[in-house]
Amino acid sequence: MMKSSESIQLTTAQAIVRWLANQFIEIDGKEERLCGGGFGIFGHGNVTCLGEALYNVQDELPLYRGQNETSMGFAAAGYAKQWLRQRFMFCTASAGPGTANLLTAAGLAHANRLPMLMLCGDTFLTRLPDPVLQQMENYGDPTFGVNDAFKPVSRYWDRITHPAQIIQSLPNAVATMLDPADCGPAFLGLPQDVQGWTYDYPSAFFEKKVHRIRRQSADVAEIADAAATLKAAKRPMIIAGGGVQYSRAVDSLREFAHTHSIPVVETIAGRANLLDDDPLNIGPIGVTGSDSANTIAAEADVILAVGTRLQDFTTGSWTAFAKDAQFISINAARHDAGKHMSLPVVADARRALEQLDAALEYIAPESWVSHAQEARKSWIAYVAKNVTIGNGPNSYAQAIGQVNALCESRDRVVAAAGGLPAEVTANWRTLDTGTVDVEFGFSCMGYEIAGAWGARIAQMQTEPDQDTITFCGDGSYMMLNSDIYSSVLSQKKLIVMLLDNGGFAVINKLQNNTGNESFNNLLEDCPTIPEPFGVDFVAHARSMGAAAEKVANPVELGEAFKRAKASDKTYVIVMDVDPYEGWTTEGHAWWEVGTPHITDSPSVREKHLEVEATRSKQRKGV
Repeated sequence: MMKSSESIQLTTAQAIVRWLANQFIEIDGKEERLCGGGFGIFGHGNVTCLGEALYNVQDELPLYRGQNETSMGFAAAGYAKQWLRQRFMFCTASAGPGTANLLTAAGLAHANRLPMLMLCGDTFLTRLPDPVLQQMENYGDPTFGVNDAFKPVSRYWDRITHPAQIIQSLPNAVATMLDPADCGPAFLGLPQDVQGWTYDYPSAFFEKKVHRIRRQSADVAEIADAAATLKAAKRPMIIAGGGVQYSRAVDSLREFAHTHSIPVVETIAGRANLLDDDPLNIGPIGVTGSDSANTIAAEADVILAVGTRLQDFTTGSWTAFAKDAQFISINAARHDAGKHMSLPVVADARRALEQLDAALEYIAPESWVSHAQEARKSWIAYVAKNVTIGNGPNSYAQAIGQVNALCESRDRVVAAAGGLPAEVTANWRTLDTGTVDVEFGFSCMGYEIAGAWGARIAQMQTEPDQDTITFCGDGSYMMLNSDIYSSVLSQKKLIVMLLDNGGFAVINKLQNNTGNESFNNLLEDCPTIPEPFGVDFVAHARSMGAAAEKVANPVELGEAFKRAKASDKTYVIVMDVDPYEGWTTEGHAWWEVGTPHITDSPSVREKHLEVEATRSKQRKGV
């Protein structure tokens, strides 16, 4: 009900929804609604008030019905990645376990620096009906509840205790999600009574607002230091991370590298920064990397890290580099720019590369570039052999090679947990930029299908004729598969490559590689499973409305993939792979894992000593 021309009376929930619907963002000169809609499962904590408000904006903010709150968050993350963090989705869950289910997804979004807005039910502010259904009571602090658990995994957190608070809280939440340095999930706890309370909001609060993502230029002195260091380099190298794509700096990176003839390696998040055939693309680096990238990383004297947080799979737990190598880190986040005694360049990646290019008169020695390119040629030959059908039993690599050869250049590829992220990172040939999403920031089992569904929702808005292809192991499938049903219901087609190795095979491999006997990872090695048997994944996928078939080998997989491309609905292709053989064995940097310092097992003791012997290469974390 209107109070005057200057104010409008709304419930808290109605005001939140109306404000979100009027937020826009400018992308390449075009205005898009900032919030693409949401994923929701209703319960008593959010259906009566927030649900009432969302009902009236179905066209502006479409609400996708989730099957599981965790997967809703994964889908929101996949959506944000596809949109390069320029747009986000909200997730709404009821008070109690529904909201608690979002914790893992919030951790994923936080680790990957992805925007996601959580609008979650909370207990009554008045406490008159306490304790209510699903309330966690804290005897010593009645203000402390389940929603407080989100503080460590949120970049912005607030509990709305009065309707007027959203006038300040909503803009702050969005500002955080759009800030290149602070980007991550925002959480708003919404007590059930407060959701329905009214307030006379200023009408100006709901006026259309167009956002633009800030591009911070680098400090002139930091650019000068970086340029001076690069000018003295004899063996320079660039590490290109996911931040290159979020900054829309792919072209700037390529131009900078070619102008100065500097070899480029990619992180897991930075896969698909450069095309496979770029002469300066030396391959993926680190634990799941390539011999070529890791070879030059060990020899480089100056390393320009662009848009990467330098996690352990990139750095080989900080053994992949010479101890005296000098890092220069370009990053919008000060926290990341200063790691390991880097010369920090705190700035937007594209702006900083342009500034550094203008300040730098330098071309890397031809002998160094040739050395890097020869190493890359050897790696390309290895990958070609690795993905060849008949090169050993059915393997991840063979399946990846088949899909890579048959997919279109702009199809999106998704992987997340288990052995497939390593295999995709090492063996995938990038056909076009920004087409690979290997979620290895939090490495969540179950992201494969849910994240792909979110990516597909976004992809349909920009590239509807392309496909989203997800590689999923049987372990991840069993953990979270219900968004196959979601994709069918919402008519957002996925192609799911389900590769079955009979359990958690990559962890079994780690177990064996550290001298331990196989135990509780493969189904056949679980003492509590008297008679192991495989799941009929084809029947299961079909029961959720998808088309599905099982193939015997990679040749049949290729033919099935063609049928999947031609299909108009979600298609699941199942193939058994060997749990012990067929792994990509080359290209791995050292990775620090905890091993027992004392043990009765000679094999475990031997492996522990091997691990400790490699520690001498580790740079100290200063």
